[in-house]
Amino acid sequence: MYDVINKYIDKLMTSAPDKPLWNIELFKLGKKPGWNYIDGCMTASLIELYKTTGNKKYLDFVIKFVDYYVREDGTILGYNPEKFSTDDISESKILFDLYDYTKNEKYKKAIELAHNQILNHPRTKEGNFWHKKIYPNQVWLDGLYMAQVFYTRYQTVYGGKDYSDIIKQFKNVKEIMFDKKAKLYYHGYDSERKMFWADKKTGLSKNFWLRSIGWYTVALVDVLDYMDQQMFDEYATIKAILKETIDGLLEYQDKDSKMFWQVPNFPGREGNYLETSGSAMIAYAILKGVRLEALPERYREIGKGIFDGICKKYLSVNEDGDLNLGGICLVAGLGPEKDLRRDGTYEYYISEPIVENDAKGVGPLIMAYTEMIKLEK
Repeated sequence: MYDVINKYIDKLMTSAPDKPLWNIELFKLGKKPGWNYIDGCMTASLIELYKTTGNKKYLDFVIKFVDYYVREDGTILGYNPEKFSTDDISESKILFDLYDYTKNEKYKKAIELAHNQILNHPRTKEGNFWHKKIYPNQVWLDGLYMAQVFYTRYQTVYGGKDYSDIIKQFKNVKEIMFDKKAKLYYHGYDSERKMFWADKKTGLSKNFWLRSIGWYTVALVDVLDYMDQQMFDEYATIKAILKETIDGLLEYQDKDSKMFWQVPNFPGREGNYLETSGSAMIAYAILKGVRLEALPERYREIGKGIFDGICKKYLSVNEDGDLNLGGICLVAGLGPEKDLRRDGTYEYYISEPIVENDAKGVGPLIMAYTEMIKLEK
């Protein structure tokens, strides 16, 4: 299986920086190339593959890709901090590695540019970052991955290891967005209770969405990885939330494929499907959590089972011998006001396109793959 995955990764690395094969939104939705979390997901996975295998082709590819966007003065093509998008912070987390490997000062300048957005990012009344300026007073679960992983790494390297703000934001999300009965996190929260998709009493969206929870599990395990473990209370807080989140998800795991459903609490319901990206994120979070000793050893086989299940069900060879990864939800969100279709209902989540080879599925699968390789070392 590893040979097949390596071949598949090599195929994707034929991409040009302005037309990456894995950024399906770029082609389907007509977006312009720019600094974005989708490319960040893929480049971060290749950095991790370089760290794991020592094969310099992965690092060389990422440097060439990123250098298309990051200019000598640290400004970034297609990145506007004043959009105040947590999504746009996400790709900047790879800059720490590139600066470490190359000592090129432009990466350090670009890191500070993203951190300046963190310093000025608007917040809800509870103290959490807005998901984006165009989504005022809203917390989306996936936004914890987009912003907090970069934020944690910055605090560890340059910020005196002050994680108090980060911990507070995770605690707020647990307090507000975690359903204790279902043991799952809601996709979104509107602190002002004004959005059409938000419950007027709680501010919560109507449903649970797998990939948003998947992003959240990755946020937790990556924050643990970048946090100084000597900060015992903070580390213990994130560790406990990780285990609780994983345990809740496992109650909804498909027994046959070991994967998880697009709307996780409605397994087998008409229109629902086993979804690749969220499942791969959970596999990665479990495998890495075990390696970091944040999860018990017995979870290792669970993570392996999810990874193998994805490969068996969705990593396929077509008639031309070309490899593809299927079962990936292209995109899902809540609002804005002009987009009433994105209302957080079950019917909405199953209506979004299902695609192949998008980095939101490919990146997490590669990340889980790196953890599988580490198991054998």
